[in-house]
Order: sequence, then C-alpha cells, then structure tokens
Amino acid sequence: MAPFRIRTYGDPVLAVPARPVTAFDDDLRRLAEDMLATMYEAPGVGLAAPQVGVQKRLFVYDAGDGPHIVVNPTLTVLEGAWEFEEGCLSVPGLSWPIVRPASVRLEGFDLDANPVAVEGDELLGRVLQHEVDHLDGRLLLTRLSKGDRRRALRDLRNRALDEAAPGTGADVGARGS
Repeated sequence: MAPFRIRTYGDPVLAVPARPVTAFDDDLRRLAEDMLATMYEAPGVGLAAPQVGVQKRLFVYDAGDGPHIVVNPTLTVLEGAWEFEEGCLSVPGLSWPIVRPASVRLEGFDLDANPVAVEGDELLGRVLQHEVDHLDGRLLLTRLSKGDRRRALRDLRNRALDEAAPGTGADVGARGS
C-alpha cells in the first residue's frame, strides 16, 4: 500500500503555494522515498509534495529514465510551444489537450542540497512544469481555456455527486477522506 493518499481536486492544500525546504535531513529523504513509492503505485510520472498534503517545495518524477528528486525548483528557461493530452493524479481519470512551452530548464537542489539543473523537452519538460505548478498552488485546470475549464468543473461536480449518491457503493472511506 502506498505510504500516502494523493489529494484530489477540491482539497484546499492543492491551492496553497508550498514553502521552501530549509532542512535537508533524514526526514526529507524519507518523505522523498515515500513520495516515490506513492507515485509508482498510483501510477504516475510525477508527484509534488502538496499532492500528499505536505507544504514543501519538493517533487519526485520518473519520465522513463529512473527516479529523480528536485528540491526548491525554479523554471529558468521556457521556449516554444507544445500541445499534449495532460492528466493529473489529483484530477484522476480526466485529461485535456494543454499547450505548454516545449522545452524548459529547471534549477533546484538534490537531497544533499547540491545544485541540480535539468533540461527537458516535450514529455520531460511537461512533467517539470506540471510539478512546479503544483508547488505554486496551481492545478492543470488553470491551464484550460474558459470553456474547457467550465466543462471540466461540471464533470468534476457530476462525478462527486455520483460518488455521493445512495446505492452507488461509494462512501467516505472509499474516497479516502
């Protein structure tokens, strides 16, 4: 079983910018390990600390070349444009075509407080941007056009109503309140 429950749309922790990490210690290492386990079990390619209810500027990812951890990241270069169907573990089961910069450079630190820089394009670039959005208190819904956002919110509302309806088999425990 995953160490953490992934917070989903509607949880207020997802709308609050995360605080910078100041202590690079065993607790931070344990958090990162547990986040990786949670991400892989979900399954996902990235997971930010606020998605597991921790308000720290930290995310983990694996875009196909093994696990990585970035602490206190900053996007320093964003170039081009690339549209791709994007989903989110905090908005499970839904995805939308979203335009983001095609290539990025991200700077931050590893778990030992050593500087790291990552350059990514297409999928890796998208993962880096998506996770930084979470650290800034933004879900991918904010990247949608006004019409798409209205439809997405309607779908999420209807899904919540369906889950809460008597006789559906859903209950608070099943949703992981």
